[in-house]
Amino acid sequence: MLAIYVLFWAFSVFLVLPWGVRTTHEAGGEHVPGTAESAPHEFNLKRLAIRVTIVATVLWALFVLNYNYGWVEAGAFDFFDPANQSYTNGF
Repeated sequence: MLAIYVLFWAFSVFLVLPWGVRTTHEAGGEHVPGTAESAPHEFNLKRLAIRVTIVATVLWALFVLNYNYGWVEAGAFDFFDPANQSYTNGF
């Protein structure tokens, strides 16, 4: 389960990275030549790590609960199997 949590954490980095990002122009600063205009004004690694850990923990907990209780099974995503009529609801 630890390996799965690490995967959720790595995925969550890319999910959380754009949250709250402000460019230098948006922050009211002066653009530095040689940098991209879309570059963040300031980068706080500690804040990012805390946000990523929270999101990854919530997603991982949902995964573990689904694994234990079977809310969504793999067969629910098999749209091309004609024998799988219980998940298609007539579509």
